[in-house]
Amino acid sequence: MPSTTDTAPSSTPLGHDLTRRGLDLVLAGTTDMAETTLRVPLNYYRDDKLTDLEESTILRRSPLPVMASAQIPDPFDYVVRDVLGDSLLITRDRDGQAHVLLNYCRHRGAMPACGSGNARRFTCPYHAWVYDNTGTLKGVPGRAGFDDLDRNRYGLVELPSEERHGFIWAVLTADADIDLDNHLGAAGPELAQWNYENYQYHDERFLESDVSWKGALEAFAEGYHFPFVHGQSLIGMNTVANTHVYDEYGDHHRIGFPFTWISDLENTEPADNWDPVQQMGIIYWIYPNLILANSPVGVEVIDILPASSATRCTVRHSWMARYPATTDEQRTMYDGIFSQVHAAVRDEDFAMLPQCGQGVRRGQHDHMLIGRNEIGVQHMITVMAAKLGISLA
Repeated sequence: MPSTTDTAPSSTPLGHDLTRRGLDLVLAGTTDMAETTLRVPLNYYRDDKLTDLEESTILRRSPLPVMASAQIPDPFDYVVRDVLGDSLLITRDRDGQAHVLLNYCRHRGAMPACGSGNARRFTCPYHAWVYDNTGTLKGVPGRAGFDDLDRNRYGLVELPSEERHGFIWAVLTADADIDLDNHLGAAGPELAQWNYENYQYHDERFLESDVSWKGALEAFAEGYHFPFVHGQSLIGMNTVANTHVYDEYGDHHRIGFPFTWISDLENTEPADNWDPVQQMGIIYWIYPNLILANSPVGVEVIDILPASSATRCTVRHSWMARYPATTDEQRTMYDGIFSQVHAAVRDEDFAMLPQCGQGVRRGQHDHMLIGRNEIGVQHMITVMAAKLGISLA
């Protein structure tokens, strides 16, 4: 059975014991399983009113990982991102502090920043109001027309944010509080072990798809589909199908998908090659919308959010290198790795998932059935349902 904990595990979570659990499951031809199957009403995925509730009570009230720290490594770096329709200006000031600002001028609402780069000032394109990279209002043309203006009160609106574990986290509601330790719970020490803050940001791609954002996240929580959706790619060829080591960390979870060569360890003693990072793909779901898919050389960062309806979502897929590239040869190699993993997401997962979206929209059955072998999917659903106060019966 899987391990469930609300406190940091007493043993090293990524030690040889994790590899041993994976090897034992592979040799036994089984997987960690839930106690029972789970019935999920189709409205869980297709009700627009429920999606509105998810946005207002979960996605705009929870810390979201809006940026990898490695995307803005230096003072005065910035990136503009769209998150749930909000334009965010994410900056690093001269002292290295990250800021998450709403990218809307306080005069008439135009956007002072666009794209990414390195800048100390941002000028609104409409009337040239100027802001520094902490959001402070620095310049107002035609000052006589605003002679009663207190600049200190008209900076860009800053969202609550914290930088931790290689990511900049923000709550999308300006008057909300942020408590990242409470949000991550036992997953915090787990994430800290990966040292994502030392990874090198490489590249990102964006997708939109006709499937529920929750259904899209669930594709990364089970290996049941691997031989059917990924049979012709490295995922299907290198990963043991329908087998995984499962652990919960409060609202979050970790899944280890054993690689096919893990069985080679059957007659060897634990040594360096028992490192679970070398023997399985290790994937986290960080509630509510983040997937971290770890490999021996890097991590895929996938965040998924609802788009224009309950059965449409946006996907940001990026990749960071565990060992920063120092040569053109290494960078070219990483280009190839990201191209390969993105192709699997785009051409395999998200080629199939819109069919699920149509089935949810058009289906005339009242529920779908989630198997005992889909324990990670069950966890995602029960966590979301509990947060929303809805019954799955």
